[in-house]
Amino acid sequence: MGRRRAREAALQALYQVDVGGADPDRAMAHTAEFTSLGTDDLAFMRDLVLGSLAHLPEIDRIIASLSRDWNIERLARVDHNIMRMAAYEILYRDDIPFGVTVNEAVELAKTFGGMDSGKFVNGILAQVAGRAADLKAGADAGKDREKVQGREN
Repeated sequence: MGRRRAREAALQALYQVDVGGADPDRAMAHTAEFTSLGTDDLAFMRDLVLGSLAHLPEIDRIIASLSRDWNIERLARVDHNIMRMAAYEILYRDDIPFGVTVNEAVELAKTFGGMDSGKFVNGILAQVAGRAADLKAGADAGKDREKVQGREN
């Protein structure tokens, strides 16, 4: 149950950053005040928040490319942040099985999202998990291109 609560706390912090423009450290501290997370779970929450934010451009590009009929700007903010966090786990946390990540994200979507959020989140994340190796390689290639372009300018 600890990691589930850590994911809930991470979602709350990401939402504060996304919607309210909160500083990530302040959002995590505020959220931690109202949770009973142990040290390991707080560290996990912190990794999810900071990792998701560190890879936000790549993760949002991936979500946008897989959300064929949805403009990413029109996605429900809760759903979007659940998918961001889960995509980070799938692409950058090799210690967590994809199935666990997807199931946890779907449960978060059912709890905090709208009526069809669980299905929508499941559909997108199943694609992320199915293409994880290719998506990760593409994200890394994009970073390499940005570095090269930065040196050329």
